[in-house]
Amino acid sequence: MEEATRSEILPATPSGVAEAEVTNQNVYGAIRTLYEQGVNKKTIARELGLDVKTVRKWLRRSWARQQRRRSRGLDAYREFLKARAPEVGFNGSVLKRELEPMGYSGTYATVARYIAAWRKAWMPEAGPTVRFETGPGEQAQVDWGSLRIWLGDEAVKVHLFTMVLGFSRRIFAQAYLNERLDALLDGHACAFAHFGGRTESILYDNPRTIVTAKDEASGHVEWNATFKDRMDFYGVTMKLCRYYRAQTKGKIESGVKYVKRNALAGRRFRDLDELNEYLLDWCVRVADAREHGTTHEKPAERFKRAEKLIAVDLRPPARREEVVVRRVPRDAYVAVETNRYPVPFTWTGRDVTVRLLAGEVAIHLDAVQAVTHERLTGKHSVARWNGPPRVLPKGPKGEVHQPPRLDPAYVQGLGDVEIRELARYQEVTR
Repeated sequence: MEEATRSEILPATPSGVAEAEVTNQNVYGAIRTLYEQGVNKKTIARELGLDVKTVRKWLRRSWARQQRRRSRGLDAYREFLKARAPEVGFNGSVLKRELEPMGYSGTYATVARYIAAWRKAWMPEAGPTVRFETGPGEQAQVDWGSLRIWLGDEAVKVHLFTMVLGFSRRIFAQAYLNERLDALLDGHACAFAHFGGRTESILYDNPRTIVTAKDEASGHVEWNATFKDRMDFYGVTMKLCRYYRAQTKGKIESGVKYVKRNALAGRRFRDLDELNEYLLDWCVRVADAREHGTTHEKPAERFKRAEKLIAVDLRPPARREEVVVRRVPRDAYVAVETNRYPVPFTWTGRDVTVRLLAGEVAIHLDAVQAVTHERLTGKHSVARWNGPPRVLPKGPKGEVHQPPRLDPAYVQGLGDVEIRELARYQEVTR
């Protein structure tokens, strides 16, 4: 009886190996489920049409152990996987892609099973969420992500503007050196040009570049005036997710993670331009061409079949700039946004006009003289002087002005400062 049952569970022909694996897993799952519900072995055997000895045999086995046996082909790449998996966030798709040039011809599922235990120990489990779907052309979601990437010989923190179309799941990503309003507006313009239009509405988080104040109780929102003017120009309806409810915009949350873990894991680039060229190619060739886990369609095909975007005016927007006036100090470094930019020494003590553009700082002394620098993204940094050598101005007798220095003998003669008790000073004041 047991032999006949085993022949039903395990097809003897080689062509039936795949079907046998599925059948074995289904039988094992059914037996285990009934047993954990308190059903005795004889009843399980009767309900499933199996011999009771077969039921006992399957209950003694661990399906995870059977799965590991089929993954032994990856043992030859174990050292590579152990070292590489944490670098790519235990992303099985990336690992499979990198294993193929090394001779691996297995499936993604096998790789995922092989690294499952490592991944579980590394990644926290997420709680349950409710999925919210939108119709064609109804909504897109936008958010930023950030990570450090090697650009040349320096690890630079880049910020990823990411937009996901809610219906088709097509994705667009572009890297910037900051998340300022200029970068946000440029990201929208590039995304609309990439997709060929816009959705009716866009869902955002609550950054200060978009919303300056928000009352959760009344629903009142104070929008950033410049950003709202631009979205009104495009005709987009802006929507905000609730505070501390990131799962409200789960599509873009997953999209940002997908860009970071699949497109950029372990990658190096020459500069920001090469990074963005790669991202655009990855969006079209990889992200839009894979079968999406939720829709079970390729985003590019779903987009072509049913997505309905609204055309927008793609004229390049005027360059945003901020103008401030600064007086050049004696060291000839102009302070702007906590950073310092050098100018000629001859400008010392004079007022200059500073124009702040998206990626540039232009310092004007008059209509003719101007100095430009690349806009620094950090704080308390000093820009380098890239022009001709800066020469200190000469005095009336031709001598070069130098900053005053104290005589070393005078400094040495000052001695140590005496530390007195506070009571001594109180007696003097009385």
